[in-house]
Amino acid sequence: MKKCIIIGGGAAGMFAAITAASEGIQVSLWEKNEKLGKKLFITGKGRCNLTNDCETEDLFRNVITNSKFLYSAFYQFNSRNLMDFFEAEGLKLKTERGGRVFPESDKSSDVIRILERKMKQLGVDVHLNRTAEKLVVENGRCRGVMDTSRRTEYADRVLVASGGCSYASTGSSGDGYRLAEKEGHRIVTPRPSLVPMETVEDWCREVMGLSLRNVSIVLRKGKKKIYEDFGEMLFTHFGVSGPLILSASTRCGKLKDFKDLVLTIDLKPALSAEQVDDRLLRIFNENKNKQFRNSLSGLLPNKLIPVILDLSAIDPYKQVNLVSREERNRLGYLLKHLEIHIRGLRGFNEAIVTGGGISVRDVNPSTMESRHVKGLYFAGEVLDVDAVTGGFNLQIAWSTGWLAAKHMREDMEDEY
Repeated sequence: MKKCIIIGGGAAGMFAAITAASEGIQVSLWEKNEKLGKKLFITGKGRCNLTNDCETEDLFRNVITNSKFLYSAFYQFNSRNLMDFFEAEGLKLKTERGGRVFPESDKSSDVIRILERKMKQLGVDVHLNRTAEKLVVENGRCRGVMDTSRRTEYADRVLVASGGCSYASTGSSGDGYRLAEKEGHRIVTPRPSLVPMETVEDWCREVMGLSLRNVSIVLRKGKKKIYEDFGEMLFTHFGVSGPLILSASTRCGKLKDFKDLVLTIDLKPALSAEQVDDRLLRIFNENKNKQFRNSLSGLLPNKLIPVILDLSAIDPYKQVNLVSREERNRLGYLLKHLEIHIRGLRGFNEAIVTGGGISVRDVNPSTMESRHVKGLYFAGEVLDVDAVTGGFNLQIAWSTGWLAAKHMREDMEDEY
């Protein structure tokens, strides 16, 4: 029986192990942590947004970096294939807003349990607390892996699926980059992606914890629009976060600086400017004898009202029927164009995924095999590919892990 070693017990590594073992390959899975799937466990706030139920073409549209590299991976193993696998293994799934797919139980542990059970059924040999130190390469072919205890295990094929640098507490420390670079692979400088943003404005701290649903945002660098979307965001003690902001951050990683980076929030995207003004006129008419500060409770979240009062520069104690047309127009514009200046991104400890990684120019997109070392494969976050939120990054892991494992078997058959 032919053998492969898989480095990394995350989504890509475990799924590759299952796929390879299903093909009759003897699999040895190395995981540096004391248990498998530590990052998978916290994905989607512990609910595990494991994929997105969309057409394959939409998978590509949601990949930010090197989407064309994933052509073979996505077309040979897409989100429907992934959902079919888990449902066949007894995991009930549900699809939420935006096509996000979760376990019906809302428990990431159920996903991990199924992967572990399947590996056990297929005889995958799991080595916990085992860290790869170096690849054993002879005459341009990977022959095995040496661990940090200087023990060497030999195999016909090796797959590096060790993740990136995000969430270092889960063991993601860039080991795969080091292993690959030693064998001549180029590394695109890793950067935090799907990460919260820090803001210049202090008032964000005053409303921390406030979640805004059904708002639209535009992110501009100077006059250039670099991101636009509709959804949910969150204010924090340092700035802004939430699905909209995390996805917007994927457009910022390669910026040379954050000068003139402005986030504009439309608090009322369902209404035109004229409709907003009509609504304000109705509100003012209904509250004409109240102070201005007491007239907006039906229009905005209570926590945001003091901020809007301050930014509007309208006297909060002014009687509503004395608010001028110019002041009302200024308020209406503010509701449609709430501006926040971005100071920078948070670090790897808060990043959901890593941008950058092993250059895709050094990897065959049809097989996930290294272009420099025969018998060496890569999958998942260790590669220079990343996507927006919504289950797309995990689908990259499943698809590339599956593709690598499938081609290990085919390559072995071609040899003998």
